[in-house]
Amino acid sequence: MRQRISSGTKWEPIVGYSRAIRVGDVVCVSGTTATGPDGRLVGVGDAGAQARQALENIRAALAQAGAQLEDVVRTRIYVTDISRWDAIGRVHGEFFADIRPATSMVEVRALIDPDMLVEIEADAIVGSR
Repeated sequence: MRQRISSGTKWEPIVGYSRAIRVGDVVCVSGTTATGPDGRLVGVGDAGAQARQALENIRAALAQAGAQLEDVVRTRIYVTDISRWDAIGRVHGEFFADIRPATSMVEVRALIDPDMLVEIEADAIVGSR
């Protein structure tokens, strides 16, 4: 059975994606940015604050799929300025210090909104903790 998790944004049906998908014990969370509950970007100019909000959004999507951060086995971090790696990495470390999933951080030319500095994906296997 395939469970789709929506963030409720207008872009999901236009682009044809879901915030997350759960199939069996596997949960894949799409690239997630620092959008707040009101749909506005949180932490403009602050890469650490954006990473924190993106990870909170991932935590919420995982919960909707019946998973937790402890189930995450891989993250992918896309940044528009790799020189900000430390602030982003430290926030990632706050969330995953004891979980320690496989990860990568890659600099990209741009994200969909020029004020977005970081986008994070996560893959989880429910019960893998």
